[in-house]
Amino acid sequence: MACMACLLLALAFVAAEAQQMQSNISRGSSLTTTTNSTWLSRSGLYAFGFYRQGNGYAVGIFLAGIPQKTVVWTANRDDPPVSNNATLLFKGDGLALPTAEGQNYLVKSSGSSSYASMLDSGNFVLYNSGREIVWQSFDHPTDTLLPGQRLLSGNELFSANSEADHSTGIFRLKMQNDGNLVQYPVDTPDTSVYSFYSSFTDGEGENVTLNFGADGHLYLLNRNGSNIRNITDGGLPTDEGKLYLMRIDVGGIFRLYSHDLKKNAIWSVEWESSKDKCIPKGLCGLNSYCVLIDLEPDCKCLPRFKSVNQGNQTSGCERNFVADACINRNENFTYTMEELESTWEDDSYMSLRLSDKDDCIQGCLEDCDCEAVFFDGTNCRKQRLPLRYGRRVDGISFIALIKVGVPTKPDTDPRIVQLGSKKKGRTDILIIGLSFTALIHFVLDFRDCVVETQCLGIYKNERCEW
Repeated sequence: MACMACLLLALAFVAAEAQQMQSNISRGSSLTTTTNSTWLSRSGLYAFGFYRQGNGYAVGIFLAGIPQKTVVWTANRDDPPVSNNATLLFKGDGLALPTAEGQNYLVKSSGSSSYASMLDSGNFVLYNSGREIVWQSFDHPTDTLLPGQRLLSGNELFSANSEADHSTGIFRLKMQNDGNLVQYPVDTPDTSVYSFYSSFTDGEGENVTLNFGADGHLYLLNRNGSNIRNITDGGLPTDEGKLYLMRIDVGGIFRLYSHDLKKNAIWSVEWESSKDKCIPKGLCGLNSYCVLIDLEPDCKCLPRFKSVNQGNQTSGCERNFVADACINRNENFTYTMEELESTWEDDSYMSLRLSDKDDCIQGCLEDCDCEAVFFDGTNCRKQRLPLRYGRRVDGISFIALIKVGVPTKPDTDPRIVQLGSKKKGRTDILIIGLSFTALIHFVLDFRDCVVETQCLGIYKNERCEW
């Protein structure tokens, strides 16, 4: 009986070794888009390899063990999709796609690679002959973190372009060197004017990291290993049937998701950085603003503006009228101001202390450079286009007034449309008065010039007197 137990133990050990061997990928192995397209983790939950993107394929890591195939990492995410007959080779210095120009490396190891493994944690790892890690996907996140993964100081996550296109999108989450975890639009400086989420931990020093625990706990550790901020509380179930991931989504919000394998469910949101989907700056392009319709974001153009690219909210909006130059006013064209209860980035070139909205409006209408004003009851801040980072916020005292061009009626010839009731008619009187004054000055100046010329021509040595 004892011998039988020993035999069963030995067989179990051999089976475990065989299973471990099956999860390892030897140097010289390859994947193709047509056959043998992925390397699976031991449980079959995660896969590394080719997945469909557009008209071709991308290479990455995805959850293969659930119906909703979820991509968690993409190699060279901004490269064009590879062809339908591509081959990926595991070489001694990494993973490469042979091309007509040579080798296109998707993974480049820091040392010689002997074997690789797709782990059940979702980490794809290359090892040297001494079983030391020479490269791992956990060190190079794209838009997603998995439990056990960290975002190191100075590193960033970038959102995807869309749910189907995993190339770099328009938002980023950065673990800054000052200890602050901050979200920005892409291609902006790391300054507060552009941020739309912050952990407010700046000043905590270098080497602060964002960490992801197995129970869904997202937290910041300083260089001494002390917890300086809980992003989420954690404490979620950790049984084998639960999956978690953290992602900066296409729309700019970063969220903690869970998935129940036992229920074969869809991903559920456990936590999110904001419930207001209009918060991310840059979600709507230039000269547009974000409004919530049934809690979903929608981008609206400024009055009398049109979308640059229909279907692409981030493309922004442009005028559907031609703005006149101040020195060449069109007789059949005039300007008015249209009001929006929205907030924008304040990039004013002039601020006036005014308490009357009509005064603020008139000040912009009479200023060639002014294309919009922000008015809060005490200040009138003049703006030039383009306006950006706009969103509707109910109940604010701040309003935006946009200068727009409109055709005039054939029987009228107004140069300025005066809004409000306090100063109706004043503009026409002012224009007529100024015109009459200018005419008088012209006649007097002309008389002076003629008489002075005559004096100089006839009496060169005498002065004219009146």
